[in-house]
Amino acid sequence: MPVARRTDAVLLLVALVWGSSYLAAKTATVALPVLAVLFARYAISALACGALLTARRRTRRRWTRAEIRAGSLLGLTQAAVLVLETYGVANTSAANAGLIISLTIVLTPLMDRARGRSGLPPAFFLAAGLCVLAVGLLISGTGLHAPRPGDALMLAAAVVRAGHVALVGRLTADRPVDPMHLTTVQTVVGSALFLPPALAHLPELARGGAATWTQLVYLALFCSVFAFVAQTWAVQRTSASRASLLLGTEPIWAVAIGICLGGECLTVWAFLGAALMITGTYWGQAVERAHRVAEQGAKEESAYRPMTPAGT
Repeated sequence: MPVARRTDAVLLLVALVWGSSYLAAKTATVALPVLAVLFARYAISALACGALLTARRRTRRRWTRAEIRAGSLLGLTQAAVLVLETYGVANTSAANAGLIISLTIVLTPLMDRARGRSGLPPAFFLAAGLCVLAVGLLISGTGLHAPRPGDALMLAAAVVRAGHVALVGRLTADRPVDPMHLTTVQTVVGSALFLPPALAHLPELARGGAATWTQLVYLALFCSVFAFVAQTWAVQRTSASRASLLLGTEPIWAVAIGICLGGECLTVWAFLGAALMITGTYWGQAVERAHRVAEQGAKEESAYRPMTPAGT
């Protein structure tokens, strides 16, 4: 298989895995308390990261203080995201969860631009408005009403996740940071955070059946460790635009898996909301990407433009 096709296949697999994580988390929280699920997910991920680091002992480089500081801070924000996501998906459908969290795609550029960069074009805000309308349809069901607890938590998770992604960019920009080191620190921080509140639930965790542990291992090894490593490998071999386009199929997979495997169903209004959400996120993503490329081109042109002699 050509490298380009193999790379695309890996990115689509990452999107599929992430899309399936909502149903897996929802299934796991039926059998176990949310805090026990989170601790198990982090602990298994930390062990897997440690094993991967040990396996690449000959090629790994030394840890830096910057990696530990950044990983610790990102571990806190990532833990906040997973708390909101897991409690949210436990109280709404997996399809709704996967669609609402995709708001991150349009929220992240807004937070990133708040750091002093030039504003986004009006078309981006139209796309964002389309996404907001989509959320309204998704949470309204058959009639307008206040968001369900799970939907509200997923909205909060989208905001925090966008902040987390923007923070990742800020802390790793122009710094020699090893992605595996960052991931390992984050999983260790998450394990330490969720251990105390999960202690009371450890007996339930130990008694978990094979199906429950399968969900936990899947969430840890595939939805966390594998997805991150595979994403990093693939992004290095393709353009950022193509990577974001393929990874942006995550909500589509979330809906498909929720319906086909989870037995969920969408009302007419929810189906319209799903279509608007996917359209809005893809549109917003394309507008932001084009604007970023144009900005970069203008900067390069300005940097290489010959200076005009004074008085001419």
